Amino acid sequence: MADVNDPSTAWWRNSVVYQIYVRSFADSDGDGIGDLPGITARLPHLAELGVDALWLTPFYTSPQHDHGYDVADYRDVDPLFGRLSDADDLVARAHELGLKVIVDLVPNHSSDEHEWFKAALAAGPGSPERARYLFRDGTDKDGNPPNNWKSVFGGPAWTQVEDGQWYLHLFDSTQPDFDWRNPEVAEMFEDVLRFWLERGVDGFRVDVAHGLYKEASLRDQVIEEDGEPASGAAEMVERKVTDEPMWDQPEVHDVYRRWHEILDEAGPDRMAVAEAWTSTVESMAAYIRPDELDQTFNFAWLLAEWSAETFGEVITDTLASVAPTDASPTWVLSNHDVTRHVTRYGGGVQGLARARAATMTMLALPGSSYLYQGEELGLEQVDVAPEFRQDPSYLRTGEPGRDGCRVPIPWSGTEAPYGFGPGTDQPWIPQPTDWAAMSVEAQTGDPTSTLEFYRDALRVRREFAWTAGDAVEIVGTHDDVLTFRRGPITVVLNCGDAPVELPDGELLLASGPVEGGKLAPDTAAWLR
Repeated sequence: MADVNDPSTAWWRNSVVYQIYVRSFADSDGDGIGDLPGITARLPHLAELGVDALWLTPFYTSPQHDHGYDVADYRDVDPLFGRLSDADDLVARAHELGLKVIVDLVPNHSSDEHEWFKAALAAGPGSPERARYLFRDGTDKDGNPPNNWKSVFGGPAWTQVEDGQWYLHLFDSTQPDFDWRNPEVAEMFEDVLRFWLERGVDGFRVDVAHGLYKEASLRDQVIEEDGEPASGAAEMVERKVTDEPMWDQPEVHDVYRRWHEILDEAGPDRMAVAEAWTSTVESMAAYIRPDELDQTFNFAWLLAEWSAETFGEVITDTLASVAPTDASPTWVLSNHDVTRHVTRYGGGVQGLARARAATMTMLALPGSSYLYQGEELGLEQVDVAPEFRQDPSYLRTGEPGRDGCRVPIPWSGTEAPYGFGPGTDQPWIPQPTDWAAMSVEAQTGDPTSTLEFYRDALRVRREFAWTAGDAVEIVGTHDDVLTFRRGPITVVLNCGDAPVELPDGELLLASGPVEGGKLAPDTAAWLR
């Protein structure tokens, strides 16, 4: 086991973390919505899968307008998901199984039902209560908001209240942004960190980590001639260049320096990982300087097209940007905000083959890999019928939104809810009728299944994850084949359309067919 007192061997440095979308993992009481006791009962699945840690999406008290990312009380569990004692039980059981627990922290905004925001509405303009949020007067008497900023979920980022002032919400109107220039906000979140650290959690995933501070003037965003912002407005797409007065302001790093101190006070094995959608890999790396956070999500891998050359560039650029910080890189292909990567890679047989190959390539890289629930089953994005869509981005824009990657996962049986809960009805988002073969039960023991592939890949990965070193040598990307070496391990990813000869070495694992020493298209292999 790595020495947690040595930053170069901290448990998260080469870990595999499994993201649990709480509503959609396992339901213990039959109401069709996942909960904490359901997760606790299913933790052996994660231990058998071979991951090192789990990350839980928000389970705090919330009106659930954005499925928990609108927090009304940061120090309690929403009754929908259980009780505070259920959170304690989950952490204890995870630790018994050798699993670390990372919880989501949402510091950019609260719910509009948070006691602070309700007090702000009642207190009126100029009050100390309003100073905890970004309330401002409009630009004129014609009812125009304070500036031209847009919400990530579509539409204006400002909502007007009865007395005429406006409040900022970079997401839904039910998610007012805090004013982090107010010291009360920082003090509150420091208390929240300590609360959960004292309950035994091992780390935090920091939601919208790049968004806490806004440029002090709240000036207009520069708009390009085509009418689009000078940076992408949505987090789910690759962002263009960069006039971003609402994101990635320098003051945010002072917050994380203080949080670093709090984590260290709790113990050398506590960590935090940032969700920071920054414009460059260099600005991403700023969040993981030695006195700030421990990791930040690397979305360049997720956004990369299916191409050996592109994957090679992402690897090179990511490792170069992280190297000066001595932190470990992270790699991720799917999460609760993006289209599942089987579907992104084309869906069907080819999409699944590419997804397995990309996952295997990712797992061979130095640093941490973050998996999203259901990807070990090969799940695709679900086309959710409009009447069942609940994502606030869909409700604001009419675009399909993120519901398709949040459908509850199948565990067993031949029809919905596939063992998701004890009831017989469809869960909160209906599951497809053809998922019987996708369940954990159906795939267990089938050597050709995606589940057994993940189990094999994580088992083999453990043999070299801590010993292969952090250096990666890109051997080549010719003929749309990526080949790289990490210590004694050679990785070959065939993104082309013809089989390729494998180099010499012991074949440890392949994501698909290897016949006559040749690696099939859309397939990856590890050799030693």
